[in-house]
Amino acid sequence: MKLFATASLPLGVLVADSNRIEAQLLTGALRRHAEFRVTHCPLDTASIAQAANARPAGVALLSLNATANAQETIGILHRFHRSHPEVSKVLLVESFDRELVVSAFRSGVRGIFSLADSNLRLLCKCISRVAAGQIWANTEQLNYILDLVSEVPSLRVFNSQGARLLTPREEQVVALVAEGLSNRQIAAELNLSEHTIKKYLFRTFEKLGVSTRVELVLYAVNNGDPRRAECLSGGNRILPSA
Repeated sequence: MKLFATASLPLGVLVADSNRIEAQLLTGALRRHAEFRVTHCPLDTASIAQAANARPAGVALLSLNATANAQETIGILHRFHRSHPEVSKVLLVESFDRELVVSAFRSGVRGIFSLADSNLRLLCKCISRVAAGQIWANTEQLNYILDLVSEVPSLRVFNSQGARLLTPREEQVVALVAEGLSNRQIAAELNLSEHTIKKYLFRTFEKLGVSTRVELVLYAVNNGDPRRAECLSGGNRILPSA
């Protein structure tokens, strides 16, 4: 259950930062706002879990500052989200790129807040919006997420010599199988015969050592390399480039 601020119950906010001084400064600033009940802890899995269990929070702010490792922070975020999915998470960043934004949202954040370009008033607004179930992201960050919608599962499988095992067309067929299309639907999308699609699938099964469509989809999910989509000439569907 999420904890929302009311007239008698302030919103619990947990600040997790690897820099103790910065954590204390941010905590002190937020405590000047009566609508928040703020605690802070070090940025590590055990400390965050302990703090969240001791004083349940509606929103957690995890700070990715200059002293923090991005990959480690995302790992901490992911583990915290799995153990406390009811807490809305906001990642505080000094800068960001596409990989960080995508990884953060995949790991459970509800917002990404850039400290370098914003102020405390806006951060308070971010906290309140995320606590209410909304997403906090700027246009550039949202575009990164929307880009994922145009990606479909695809396979780039290489042997020990670095040679690709699947042809571009086989990768496209696998992508459409992973989307749940039947052989007839795939044939229509690619302007090929159903018999040709069956031949592509048979060769793909042999190359990857699978025997069913379910095994093929699982292989695609576990080993796929999503790529930006492009229109395939002769068809209407958005497909990965060859």
